Amino acid sequence: MNRRKVVLAGLAAACSVAPFFAVRARGGEAQELVVFAAASLREVFQSVALTFEKHHPNLKVRFNFAGSQDLRVQIEQGAKVDVFASADWKHMKLLATQNLVSEPAVFARNLPVLVVPKNNPAQVRSFADLPKVTHLVIGAPEVPIGAYTETIFAGAEKLFGKAFHEQILARVRSRELNVRQVLTKVALGEADAGIVYKTDALTMPDKVQVIEIPSEINLVAEYPIAILSAAPHSDLARAFVKLVLSKEGQKALAAAGFSKVEPKGAK
Repeated sequence: MNRRKVVLAGLAAACSVAPFFAVRARGGEAQELVVFAAASLREVFQSVALTFEKHHPNLKVRFNFAGSQDLRVQIEQGAKVDVFASADWKHMKLLATQNLVSEPAVFARNLPVLVVPKNNPAQVRSFADLPKVTHLVIGAPEVPIGAYTETIFAGAEKLFGKAFHEQILARVRSRELNVRQVLTKVALGEADAGIVYKTDALTMPDKVQVIEIPSEINLVAEYPIAILSAAPHSDLARAFVKLVLSKEGQKALAAAGFSKVEPKGAK
């Protein structure tokens, strides 16, 4: 069984929970819970949703996975959404200042890593080897992984010198609109290296190699989740968030490679 199947099996097992979060659909009618979530949450949230739907037979969880910045803009433009899960605080806070979300809470943490194709044509063995590459792909500045990457690169200047920073910036060939686009280009061999989250790299163990970023310059990405103030199904949205924040939800996130958190009120 490959790593991807093992991860998905682990997620399913971790999310086999009692229906403490169950909310009865009104009038027994079919309902749809709309969740906007950062692209890096795809596999784990799909697993959590299967459990949620199991205890809500008349409910379908519909996801929109994309860059957090794109999701925020869609919400600002009036998209009907119940839950928003972001890969950083920036976009969540922008919604909070407009009173579009309520009581955001951190539910997961992640770690940026360097990835190279499995055959590693540029022979990158460490972060210090980045100036060797010809094609480097990173997230756009407005995307959480892109913003984290910019911070890491700035730190690299202090660790390896100004010339190092200039050299790696000169090797950037594209800036993608979500982290999965970065991962895909590296996996397909269209780039020599890229910066993604640890959890994304775990979904393609047969296509990419992971190289750790020095702890002195790396950072921890925090993921907040919130219910939309105008959520069409606020009770169900609250129940979904409760599941994600619960011990069972945290086990599922840990199985996917996220760092667990202990949010206030978690059960």
